[in-house]
Amino acid sequence: MSLLSCNGEPVEAALVGAALVNYGHFTSLQVRGGAVQGWALHLQRLQQGTRELFDAELDETQLLGWLRQALERSGMTDASLRITVFSRAFDFRQPLRPVPVDVLVGVAAPASAPANARAVLPVRYQRELPQLKHVGTFPLFQYRRLALRQGFDDAVFVDAAGRVSEGSTWNIAFLAGNEVLWPQAEALRGTAEQLLIAGLERLGRAQAWREVPLDALPGVSGAVACNAAGLWPLARIGDCRFADSQALLEGLRQALAQAPWRPL
Repeated sequence: MSLLSCNGEPVEAALVGAALVNYGHFTSLQVRGGAVQGWALHLQRLQQGTRELFDAELDETQLLGWLRQALERSGMTDASLRITVFSRAFDFRQPLRPVPVDVLVGVAAPASAPANARAVLPVRYQRELPQLKHVGTFPLFQYRRLALRQGFDDAVFVDAAGRVSEGSTWNIAFLAGNEVLWPQAEALRGTAEQLLIAGLERLGRAQAWREVPLDALPGVSGAVACNAAGLWPLARIGDCRFADSQALLEGLRQALAQAPWRPL
């Protein structure tokens, strides 16, 4: 596209045109006092996506420099960062043609987890290419809209086999007896989830990985959602209510506190 306009005003065709093609990947993270948790996991995610989509590598030193520059320009030391990798030169007609990659850094106000326990609607959906945090987010937000219209706060996904997999933009942990239970199904494995697993290991807390069919939810007593913004309890999934979500939340907060903060 050589010429684009938005609301009657011209915009940079190369940048916006690449966004319209919708080919790229990203990671989101929270910065506090200029530091982040789990940077190695975010970098691993970015490198994996860049290799799979563009057959290229990112320069970590350059990337960190861009992040520091973006924060300095914003004047914020507490912030939300989104790092998107794409290419203004990508041509969907020739997707194997080597192209340089571009890195878009977005800085926004710091995010926090919901303060109150949430009710979520189970919906039948399987994320495409779940190993990648790609920019194809349309179904995630559409299912969230549909859940809100039905009086829920968000949507949780159930695959074709009837297994709980993940939420719209978050992973989920259950409390089953004295174990933290991670549902096994095709899903985007988030950085927060990985930090929690490592933290629980350090604390010696029992955890397990099993398939969680939707009709087995009455057998668990608590549920907590997690992503880069934090942790929050789930009051119910559909009509299934959880009595011990707050207790699970407290245990997971202790696990997350095991992850060090690294200055950018």
